[in-house]
Amino acid sequence: MPKGNQMQPHQQRVVDEKAELDDKITKLTTFINGDICKTLEHRDQELLSNQLGHMRSYSETLSQRIERF
Repeated sequence: MPKGNQMQPHQQRVVDEKAELDDKITKLTTFINGDICKTLEHRDQELLSNQLGHMRSYSETLSQRIERF
């Protein structure tokens, strides 16, 4: 982390982006586990599950970047 433990603006953007992404992950997980999702066609459920997996991978990558600040 830079001197003074102050993040640079681009680093703060990554932290903010991860927080927003994690919120979306929580909301999508709740939706996927809910009753409405079960009424969707199987392919749509599959696509939502794939989307969630990619979002989790992206979040993990952001975490790894943040660890390096």
